[in-house]
Amino acid sequence: MQKAIHWFSKNHVTANFIMLLVLLAGFTTWFKLRKEVFPNIALDAVLIQVPFPNATPEEVEDGIILPVEDAIADVDGIKRVTATAMESMGAVTVEVENGYDVREVMSDLKTKVDAITNFPEKAEKVTLEEARLDMQVMSVAVSANVDEKTLREIGGIVRDGLLDYKPSKPVSGFAGSKEKMMRMLRGTPKITKAALTAVRPYEISIEVSEDTLRRFGLTLQQVANAVRRTSLDLPSGSIRTTAGEVVIRAKGKRYTAREFQDVVVMSKQDGSELLLRDIAKVVDGFEDVEISSSFDGRRTVLVNVYRTGEQDTLLIADGVRDYIENVAPSQLPKGVKLELWNDASKLLDGRLSLLIRNGSTGLLLVFIVLALFLRPSLAFLVALGIPVSFAGGIWLMPELGVSINMISLFAFILVLGIVVDDAIVVGENVYSRIQRGEHPREASWRGTHEVGTVVVFGILTTIAAFTPMLGLSGVSGKIWPNIPLIVIPTLLFSLLQSKFVLPAHLALLKPHGKVQDANIIFRVQRKVAGGLERFVESIYRPLLKRCLRHRYIVWSVFLSLLLLVFGLVAGKWVPFEFMPKVEGDVVTAKLEMPVGVPFSTTEGAIQRMEEAAQVVGSRHENIYGSAISVHILASAGTQPFQTGFGGGRTPLGSNLGEVTVQLSPAADRDISADEFIAEWRKEIGLIPGVVELSFRQETGAGGNAIDIEISGRDLVMLEKASIHITDQLAGYTGVKDIATNNRRGKRELVYEEVTPTGKALGFNLQSVASQIRQSFYGEEVQRIQRGRDEVKVMVRYPSDKRKSVENLEDVRLRTSNGDEVSLAEVAIARPTRGPASIHRVDRKRSIKISADVDRARANANEIVERFNSEVLSPLSSQFPGVRWDYLGEQKDQKDSISEMAGKFVFAMLGIYILMAIPLKSYIQPLIVMAVIPFGFVGAVIGHIFMGMELSIMSLCGIIALSGVVVNDSLVLVDYVNRHRAEDCGLVDAVWHAGAARFRPILLTSLTTFAGLMPMLLETDMQARFLIPMAVSLGFGILFATTITLILVPSVYLMLEDIRRVFSRIRQKS
Repeated sequence: MQKAIHWFSKNHVTANFIMLLVLLAGFTTWFKLRKEVFPNIALDAVLIQVPFPNATPEEVEDGIILPVEDAIADVDGIKRVTATAMESMGAVTVEVENGYDVREVMSDLKTKVDAITNFPEKAEKVTLEEARLDMQVMSVAVSANVDEKTLREIGGIVRDGLLDYKPSKPVSGFAGSKEKMMRMLRGTPKITKAALTAVRPYEISIEVSEDTLRRFGLTLQQVANAVRRTSLDLPSGSIRTTAGEVVIRAKGKRYTAREFQDVVVMSKQDGSELLLRDIAKVVDGFEDVEISSSFDGRRTVLVNVYRTGEQDTLLIADGVRDYIENVAPSQLPKGVKLELWNDASKLLDGRLSLLIRNGSTGLLLVFIVLALFLRPSLAFLVALGIPVSFAGGIWLMPELGVSINMISLFAFILVLGIVVDDAIVVGENVYSRIQRGEHPREASWRGTHEVGTVVVFGILTTIAAFTPMLGLSGVSGKIWPNIPLIVIPTLLFSLLQSKFVLPAHLALLKPHGKVQDANIIFRVQRKVAGGLERFVESIYRPLLKRCLRHRYIVWSVFLSLLLLVFGLVAGKWVPFEFMPKVEGDVVTAKLEMPVGVPFSTTEGAIQRMEEAAQVVGSRHENIYGSAISVHILASAGTQPFQTGFGGGRTPLGSNLGEVTVQLSPAADRDISADEFIAEWRKEIGLIPGVVELSFRQETGAGGNAIDIEISGRDLVMLEKASIHITDQLAGYTGVKDIATNNRRGKRELVYEEVTPTGKALGFNLQSVASQIRQSFYGEEVQRIQRGRDEVKVMVRYPSDKRKSVENLEDVRLRTSNGDEVSLAEVAIARPTRGPASIHRVDRKRSIKISADVDRARANANEIVERFNSEVLSPLSSQFPGVRWDYLGEQKDQKDSISEMAGKFVFAMLGIYILMAIPLKSYIQPLIVMAVIPFGFVGAVIGHIFMGMELSIMSLCGIIALSGVVVNDSLVLVDYVNRHRAEDCGLVDAVWHAGAARFRPILLTSLTTFAGLMPMLLETDMQARFLIPMAVSLGFGILFATTITLILVPSVYLMLEDIRRVFSRIRQKS
């Protein structure tokens, strides 16, 4: 190593080429990196779905869920199985254990599921897919004063136009504009996923009345068979002729209502044909559900645009805007209005700009701090390591699977001040040698080599402190690795820079000259440096001498402070919230009415909620003169916003509704999102018959404050436990929006017995159910593909014959020989009511209870702690067989903290070993590590000073702090050891070491704090998610500086006192 340092100190051209190569590689890589708000999250789960049209949740559970659970029970790698049986659909989610390959587990699951032979006859094809989040980039609200079908078709044109999009202005060359250059560097937008939402699916309904069927002696089954026989495309082989091969095929598939009307149903005896138009009404319309959506009061459909795989959010957003501005006007009729809604690219662009601005300001502050205490030329050379190290970290981002996102950019800010620590130690040591008269070239390699060992191990301890964030499970465990995956390579490049490139530059330093002395910058720097030296000589040295003399009192004072801070945290004087409170610009109210309620009732409630939001917005606009709401999306019969982000299945139902309000940016409005929600809730008032009305900010972080899942085999006991929990939750101050997923379903008429007459006529329960199903739900004839839309073709009774229970009296069943008989003669019906959905976990029924907490009135963690001891702990004895667990934020908190704590212990062990190697001692690493708990003291004091709660981000900062604070202590203890080796007295060595290392210790702390200062002072509400980590690291490092300069020397002497005592005891024995 010494030879390499010496060689580079004499070959600055090589060092410069290496530096330029890294800078160029980082620059070009930056533009190729994917940009997103949060990192891509792999869910480590497999989703199994089986459609079972028109089946009740209980039928889905028996026919779909139970067979799947039985089949996959012995598959290796399964962590947890959750299942939901809802009307017409069964879904099973299999969570995969850490360490198992999701695709291999999915392959095993597919083998097991494909082997199931007892699925119901009407169940559709099973689909297995890896669960993933295709993050929504934005929505396009398509509005026009037209009917539903025309608007749906216009929405389809917009969707298809986006998927077929090509840039309207091709880029050729760099001449012209900055935008062209950026597009050349970033690539061409490609939109691969766009989907219509808040719309009814297309359906062709062939409607035949019972009277018509009887008049022509037909059944619905015969009509369905006639359509199947006629509407088809069928390959029929080929003929090999001398002229070539001729393909034979039948082509007769119908695609529109007009084409289906010409289907021949039967041929009469006189040779004429009975066509479908003669007996049926063919409706080319929509599925029999009701949906209405409005955007700012206008009827609308939404086109959601998603980012998939490695796609870039900003590139896709550019493509959508280009399409709307330059392509869509030529494709759409006049009067169509396109507006962007829920634009994640604006959020991303704003947050990236925020972080880049803070990083740039931090970089400037770091340089100013360096320039004040070191020569400007030396400060520049030290600060030059920042862009080189950052470029190296960026260069490796694609290989490490890291994108440009909020977390990775924050990691750069986090490491901004740390990355120069090694360069400061090297540069300051070399500079001290030059000041003592040593030649710069000689000083550069000797000074670098002298501190080389402690610099290397200092970097390694910092790296060790960040490793607990790697390999965590859960959703948050997929986010935290972005920090160490940026910090670690950046620090490694920083080490290479300080060991090889920096010495080559330092070798070119020249002593002060008269011209430099006349420069005002140099005069200011020398005054500051001189003032620091006077401070060290006149204040720090005497203070340290006194502290060393009274070292046990000093230890007692600091220990008392440590215990006091721990007491404040343990006593909840400094509250803890898992996720920091982040101000959102979008608020959503989700409505659920009783299942089976008329659509008009839900629509009326949604209209009331929409008008209430408008009233609140108008009230504030009239008072303060500025609008607080930008757009309002209101939907009845669906909840498009709640499920839009993952691109998953949007819930439909006449009892569902949702109103989403996009607020103006936090800085432009006079109230917070929580205050808006409070006023909105009050303005809405009580909605008669409401099952659930919940409000939340959409911030992209966290979920409900309380999510409890109970499970068991005794359904009665489970429901009693659920009622008990919800009743108890309601008694806690600050708890709001309590809800469960245990809902009553629609009213049912269950045919479970065939009459003696029916049996005599040859009917059984299956034949009765089959004919009833054909009449009311319908017989699915086929599915046709029209463009990008799949359309069902159904044969059934007319809609006016399916709207009343009394219509059952008109149903005529056919016997095997064609005779007719009324339904009442052959089957007996029983009215009942089942669940709206059935939920299961690990092969047992489950119920989820969720609630939110008003943070202005209560602390979620304190409520959960009390609720655990007062309600949940005795639950098993009160309700035997019922088990409970937390989901969502509380489960994530429990898993993350426990995992992080375990990894932190190993990190501390690693830091101890890394300290012991250069110090060649088992005891002295304890001296160095004594600063770690006091870094926690500084972090807590920082949170109190900033008026912030502790959070998981605070803990991440404290963990990272543990590796940073030991670096200065290591340098100090190493200096003491080297002076003692030169026959310097113990106390003198410690005393001189403190003074000698004061400047580099102060500089490393000030640069770290300066790099974080813009983030600490940031007022933008979007930064609140990241500020706690910066507070922990910034204030912790400042406090740890005092510990390093005062307490570490005292502890060093204390341990030597203890060693002497034991030595005397051994001598006497």
